Amino acid sequence: MEFSWLRTSAEWQELAEGWDGLFKRSITQVPFLSYGYLSTWWETMGGGEWPAEKSELAVIIAREDGALAGIAPLFISSKADSPRALRFIGSIEVSDYLDLIVSKAELDAFCAGLLAYLQSQAELKDLPLILDNILDSSPSLVALTRAAEAAGYTAVEEVLQPSPYIPLAGSFDDWLAGIDKKQRHEIRRKLRNAAANYELNYYNKHDHQNCKEEMLAFLNMMRTEHAKDLFLNPKMEEFMQGAALNACREGRLVLSFLELDGVKAAAYLSFKNGKALLVYNSAFEPEYFSASPGWVLLAMLIEWAIEQGFEEVDMMRGDEVYKYRFGGVNRYVKRLRLDPPA
Repeated sequence: MEFSWLRTSAEWQELAEGWDGLFKRSITQVPFLSYGYLSTWWETMGGGEWPAEKSELAVIIAREDGALAGIAPLFISSKADSPRALRFIGSIEVSDYLDLIVSKAELDAFCAGLLAYLQSQAELKDLPLILDNILDSSPSLVALTRAAEAAGYTAVEEVLQPSPYIPLAGSFDDWLAGIDKKQRHEIRRKLRNAAANYELNYYNKHDHQNCKEEMLAFLNMMRTEHAKDLFLNPKMEEFMQGAALNACREGRLVLSFLELDGVKAAAYLSFKNGKALLVYNSAFEPEYFSASPGWVLLAMLIEWAIEQGFEEVDMMRGDEVYKYRFGGVNRYVKRLRLDPPA
């Protein structure tokens, strides 16, 4: 493998088509690794999470016989609570799952070559790699640790957060039958009460038409919660809009709304990912709190996902109680830190 370092957005953009081609064969295929998503993240530095003036691209690629064989989507940055290091583009807060972009067959050779290449570059050789949000099932954890030991790096792996998913069944009733009895009755009760007290309308937004307007409605609903209003600074809103529009173009976006008597009362922003539906963010109107619109909409979204043939609804990072009341099962995201040889 021949390695090189992409330092500019222009160089990176030239790789876009090859990037997404390799992504489709990669060990981890999640929306947060597509070129469109990560380039949107870079334009806004994760919605302002990282200081642009202290950040620089360090996308490391490998070619074999001229063909793109592996990508380490990295950047260098630092801030008050985070030392200068090589990190995944997309780190940390808004991208639930990150990883290397490489096929399983090329993984071991790519990891070994990557660390050797970093050691050959004076500007990179002394920097630690702090790689966040790797799924615990990713083979890159084992491959990178093995390569680190061989190259004299020190590897430390730690659990960051649970990332529960909801296994689905063949029908909505079968899924309900598989969760805790008390929670099953509670979900049914909330669905009945909402239907008795309001005219319900559930719909999903899939296509590119009016996507921006529907996203604005979603973001405005998010702002009704104080914590999310603080979260949505101008850079973060730019990032959220860009990420949603990119997912729309890729055919991944599912923007779900529940209307009560014609008024949008709750919403979920999700991504299609093979047989999994990834629930990325949510919003609701506080004036409808007594109707539990978030619960009602999530139940409807699960029913829709079952009808569409999805095998799981991935609730992603965070241990919020409601995820487990809907049958959430834990998996975890991890951090792998690799410190270079002294």
